[in-house]
Amino acid sequence: GALGLLPGGHGSQPLPHQQQQQASVFGQAAARAKGAKAGTTPTYTIARRAAGALANLAHEDVRTKNLVREEGGIPALVLLLKARDFSVQVAAASTLKAIAFRNEDNKNQIVECGALGSLVCMLRSSDPSIHYEAVAVMSGLVHSSAHIKKLVLNGGALQPLINLLSSTDMESRREAALLLGQFANVQDPDYKTKIVQRGALGPLIAMLSEKSVQVSEMAAFAIGRLAQNVDNQAGIVQAGGLQPLLDLLRSKSLNSQHNAAFALYGLSDNDDNVPHFLKSGCVSILLNGTFHVQASKDCVRNTLRKLEEKIAQSHVLNHLRYLLSSEVADLTTKYYIATGLAFLAPQTALHSIFMENHGMDILFLSALNSECDKCQQECINAIHTLGKRSAAFTKLPTIENGVKPGLYTAASDKIFLGEDYLNNPKMSDVIFEVEETDRPESSDPSAGN
Repeated sequence: GALGLLPGGHGSQPLPHQQQQQASVFGQAAARAKGAKAGTTPTYTIARRAAGALANLAHEDVRTKNLVREEGGIPALVLLLKARDFSVQVAAASTLKAIAFRNEDNKNQIVECGALGSLVCMLRSSDPSIHYEAVAVMSGLVHSSAHIKKLVLNGGALQPLINLLSSTDMESRREAALLLGQFANVQDPDYKTKIVQRGALGPLIAMLSEKSVQVSEMAAFAIGRLAQNVDNQAGIVQAGGLQPLLDLLRSKSLNSQHNAAFALYGLSDNDDNVPHFLKSGCVSILLNGTFHVQASKDCVRNTLRKLEEKIAQSHVLNHLRYLLSSEVADLTTKYYIATGLAFLAPQTALHSIFMENHGMDILFLSALNSECDKCQQECINAIHTLGKRSAAFTKLPTIENGVKPGLYTAASDKIFLGEDYLNNPKMSDVIFEVEETDRPESSDPSAGN
């Protein structure tokens, strides 16, 4: 019963009497559990209650966490993960989660005692209370620990975690997405492709649209890490991941918005995705959206710059021109493409896009005929941007060009009408010749008066 001597959460002050008894009972039960046969109900009932009490004591208490390890509590807790009573497994896992949190020594000993094998088995349970505690323990173990990540993956945890993305328990789905996002950074081998190939993409994209902010946030986090692979980038967009990520950019949750912005930046690095970005109307969203933290603003700015670089490539630009001028795309799609290209297309390609490939016709048609005020405004902004980018506005009598409203007078050398200019060989471009003909007699009765 050495664990009965654990201090409380107030420095070196002794535990309250009831907590001392609970901790002591756990120490005794843990010792008995080492030699007990699997399924011995009285022993495991005591252990379950003691483990629950110990989890409460160890919560954010560093000294208690260390004493659990020093007094030999970790091997006993790992042993309880194999109990036939599921409630004992849950209690032991919950306690391991508490003592592993931000404690590297405890995490290492939990792994050394063989907990990973039992936790992987618990991941496969159909009982949400069991697989949630297992995935929560794993999440704590792999946090900031590269070598434990590899041990977990080598222990067969990847596929059970992917399966948990479809769990009925939202917390399990959230923790599984978080873990998969962390595993996506593991190299040699590269797990980004493995995770997608094993079926994670569909459930993750579905999670982006969940009402639970925590679930959609972690799904965006995982997809953002998977999007660092060029093949995954195309796969995510083809599987329908672009639009829900754009929707998350409007989220009031700072983490959700940032995770979505980071994921979109990764997706923009693929040539095949650029037409999909423009067809979705994302340029307007990126240019006009409200982004709350600097990291999100940086991602959005870098995404626009990346799209601009991609559009400048001839094969990407040719595809977009084709969509504008052909019957393949509907008017709404053409409108989105034209407004996006007004801001991002190379200046040297503006004439080809908007004059030869009917981009300007699409902008004016949408501006004049659209029943959507926002769409009309976007078209007008696009036309205005085109004028500025093409230097067409430098010839207009505007304030920016130094001319005050209402006071514009054409320069004297611009006047081309008058006696001195008519039929003047030096000033006239055209000489008018008037033939003398007989005028018909007037039929006006007053002509002879």
